[in-house]
Amino acid sequence: MTVDEMSLLLQKSNLNLTLTQKEQFSKYMNLLIEWNEKINLTAIKNPGEIVEKHFYDSLLINQVQSLNSQKVIDIGSGAGLPGIPLKIAFPELEVTLLEPTNKKVMFLNIVIKELGLSKIIVINDRAENISAQQRENYDVAIARAVAPLNVLNELCLPFIKVNGIFIALKGPIADEEVCFAANSLLKLSSHIETIYSTNLITNNDVRKIIVIKKDHPISSKYPRKFAEIKKKPL
Repeated sequence: MTVDEMSLLLQKSNLNLTLTQKEQFSKYMNLLIEWNEKINLTAIKNPGEIVEKHFYDSLLINQVQSLNSQKVIDIGSGAGLPGIPLKIAFPELEVTLLEPTNKKVMFLNIVIKELGLSKIIVINDRAENISAQQRENYDVAIARAVAPLNVLNELCLPFIKVNGIFIALKGPIADEEVCFAANSLLKLSSHIETIYSTNLITNNDVRKIIVIKKDHPISSKYPRKFAEIKKKPL
């Protein structure tokens, strides 16, 4: 898939990319390929697959959740996915990329500078370390390919305001993860609003977008230390 082909597909969900935005996606793709030879950013190296499986995949959120001028945190951003594609497509978003790995943080800052993005910052830390000072600071939290849903709920939900949403981008085993996450949602005063299922284009790969709404403030004891979360998920 080329950037132009992605742009045509996105028009079906009323997302129209400008020439500048398409140029930013192309530059981002080239930076990913260049820097992937220096640090481990992604197992996907083919340009067409990067566009489809990283950029288009990230923007599938638009099919289920409207984004405009919200304050968004991308937790475990890695190579900037989905935070940077969303920022390119929706420039009015205020985006925080949370990433604990120093080399990836360096790459993210280079991308932000090279693409001329504004209202976007990178925090070099782990979710459980900064949740106290960032608690209920965001309208939307997003995570892609980070951890099972019951773990993600505890890490991500404290960051969003009451009535805010957490969006988890998942693959074909999402339904199984949802079953295991029921107790975490109960303890974290949240509920699943929708599970949207769709497919990528080339290989028809299944993608599921889980939208979770926060109903009430969450106990300050969450999130716990990551070792405890991993050992005994909610």
